[in-house]
Amino acid sequence: MKTLVINGVSHQVEAPDDMPLLWVLRDILGMTGTKYGCGIAQCGACTVHLGDEAVRACQTTMDMIDSQPITTIEGAAANSIGAKVQAAWLEKEVVQCGYCQSGQIMSAIALLSSNPKPSDAEIDDAMAGNICRCGTYVRIREAIHAAASA
Repeated sequence: MKTLVINGVSHQVEAPDDMPLLWVLRDILGMTGTKYGCGIAQCGACTVHLGDEAVRACQTTMDMIDSQPITTIEGAAANSIGAKVQAAWLEKEVVQCGYCQSGQIMSAIALLSSNPKPSDAEIDDAMAGNICRCGTYVRIREAIHAAASA
């Protein structure tokens, strides 16, 4: 049995050490905001925060977590940067199909947490691992700039 602190709440989880965090979140805890995309950490749909770092939940296994807190899209608005990013996403009408957006938002929050005023190039670099099949990259960049200036 392992204790995971997710979005500020402790959860007792019984799962194998090699089980990806994504399946713990979705299948064991019923937190479906984090999406399964590719399963090989290439699309970014499953991005969550482990401590202060954005990680791919599909490749982050239980034995890699230690006692670090986990933040998912369900808890993203609990801090001011997350709330600004989510508001900017709505303001700039980023979402089309929406499937990748929880991962996009989590990556954007991690970027703005470490770099409060990123340039276009820095945004493009930080978001490069997040694929949007609908191609809303221009609106994603606009939303990140809007959140940074809010």
